[in-house]
Amino acid sequence: MNNENSYIHPLSDVKSNNIGEQTNIWQFCVIFPNASIGKNCNICANVLIENDVIIGNNVTIKSGVQLWDGVKIEDNVFIGPNVTFTNDLIPRSKCYPKQFEKTIIQTGSSIGANSTIIAGHTIGKYAFIGAGSVITKNIPPYTVWYGNPAQHKGYITQEGILLDLNFKDKEGNTHKL
Repeated sequence: MNNENSYIHPLSDVKSNNIGEQTNIWQFCVIFPNASIGKNCNICANVLIENDVIIGNNVTIKSGVQLWDGVKIEDNVFIGPNVTFTNDLIPRSKCYPKQFEKTIIQTGSSIGANSTIIAGHTIGKYAFIGAGSVITKNIPPYTVWYGNPAQHKGYITQEGILLDLNFKDKEGNTHKL
């Protein structure tokens, strides 16, 4: 590890030296040698992070998440427990693509527990994905999606105020994004 201001639980297997200051990595995590994790992140128990994964600063990854090659997570992102990422659109045992699909989770986005993110898509800045959703397409910034497959259900401000499809909050005030 390249700093002494991070915490790595002794029951984790962390091979990467590219871990930012004040990042916590809890028990039973596996982190491959070429993974990159930013500053002030919280990597909860039972998380696996492969080599071609980049994680920004101030990211929270809850328990039970696997980040496969090709996933990029920008700053200030929340990944809920047991969120599933894919990286191969036609998986077969012992048959690997020449290049894995790229998935980008942009700044400030939140992905609810047990959601599935199909490879090759981008979740836009500050987007909000409800728990249990299946993402099968690119998600525009500042939008709210949930369901299987996920459908556009509203908007969200950078401050986290949920808005309906008419940009109104629960008190009926109209917002501009």
